[in-house]
Amino acid sequence: MISLKDIQTLFFLGIGGIGMSALARYFHRLGCAVSGYDRTPSVLTKELEQEGIIIIYDDDPKLFGISVCSRQNLVIVRTPAVPEDSALYTYFREQNLPICKRSELLGLVTRSMKALCVAGTHGKTTTSTMLAHLLNENGDLQEPKGVNAFLGGISMNYSTNVLIDPQSDLVVVEADEYDRSFHRLTPYISVVTAVDADHLDIYGTPEAYRDAFAHYTSLITNALVMKHGLDLQPRLQPGVKCYTYDVQTPAHPANGADFYADHIRVGEGRIVFDLVTPTTVVKDIRLGVPVWVNIENAVAAMTVALLSGVPAEHLRERMASFKGVQRRFNIHVHTPKVVYIDDYAHHPQEIATAIDSIRKLFPERRLVGVFQPHLFTRTRDFAPEFKRVLHTMDELILLPIYPAREEPIEGVTSEMLGGQVVEKADLVAVLKEKVQQSQEPLVILTVGAGDIDRLVQPVAEQLASLQ
Repeated sequence: MISLKDIQTLFFLGIGGIGMSALARYFHRLGCAVSGYDRTPSVLTKELEQEGIIIIYDDDPKLFGISVCSRQNLVIVRTPAVPEDSALYTYFREQNLPICKRSELLGLVTRSMKALCVAGTHGKTTTSTMLAHLLNENGDLQEPKGVNAFLGGISMNYSTNVLIDPQSDLVVVEADEYDRSFHRLTPYISVVTAVDADHLDIYGTPEAYRDAFAHYTSLITNALVMKHGLDLQPRLQPGVKCYTYDVQTPAHPANGADFYADHIRVGEGRIVFDLVTPTTVVKDIRLGVPVWVNIENAVAAMTVALLSGVPAEHLRERMASFKGVQRRFNIHVHTPKVVYIDDYAHHPQEIATAIDSIRKLFPERRLVGVFQPHLFTRTRDFAPEFKRVLHTMDELILLPIYPAREEPIEGVTSEMLGGQVVEKADLVAVLKEKVQQSQEPLVILTVGAGDIDRLVQPVAEQLASLQ
């Protein structure tokens, strides 16, 4: 077993990933020699290079020797996104170099501090980023105080995916269920937001997926904060407390929940509600990102913050100043002619949530959606659910499936979901023409977890220029 205190040099195989880059930044900030490989440059890899991290973009093993100045206490950190037959990974195995998964390294970090983890099919990134913001006493990018955090997205408040305070014993962690990675963590307190089946290429069945979450709850050492009514039977250790949270509406009473949102007011681009706890009511919480689903995320984050010692009176100011996460319901253009929103949603339930939020915010506008399916297996396994959700929009455009780590599966294509399929290179022109020809105001929504994010800026620039 690798010891955290013995690590001096790290090489990240797939350093451009959101989780890998956060760990790279953390260890670089602690004074370790950090370098890595990624297939292509990106905004994130360029930022890492500007911070002093050496990155190579060719998996030729000869370049590895150039990028790593010392092999003293060297650890190779890998992500499943990099194929096992890559030249670098093959070289590392042949050289018998110490290799660990990203989740193993993150697990070591969680055992060195009190880990506040956020798990669940949906909402992990927004909830964990909210929690980190609630715990940060300073609110300053350069010197966060009171918390460390490894986030699954780029915080709009801090323009980074990692917060570091060496004096704090708290660390916020997004607990990823893919490949059972979250089983390597040691949560002090953990949220579980949802257990809707996903990653069936790994788990096989929805029952096995939920069972993995049940096992995860057995790793918690202090408290579980669980969405009220989840189809999950926790396996808590003796002495570990369980709290539930919910959102109360006239149609959905929060009967039995320990923490819940009540008296919700929506209007004039604002969402305000009261937080009810077992001991008090915190009135007039205003969401800095006024999206309906963020009510639920905020209740979960505020519950953990309160359990971690944040005074109730601080919640109002910090929730109001929360700016969100990149690619989590970001409104890039808002004109009388067109609203353009981009979101990371790639599961049917996540897409349904984004659509529901748009219908509430812009009920009079026609909705045109663009979806890039992520993975052949997910498209195959959830095709009926995708079709049902996607066709609740007024018009649907599909991009070809983003394969990520997978090989094509015969018969599995974007066409099976229905809708107009266009190539990425043509999307900007197609959307511009639709807006120009429309006789009514539109909402354009782009969703997906692949490389659709690289189209966001050109789409936004073109749509913003239309009068």
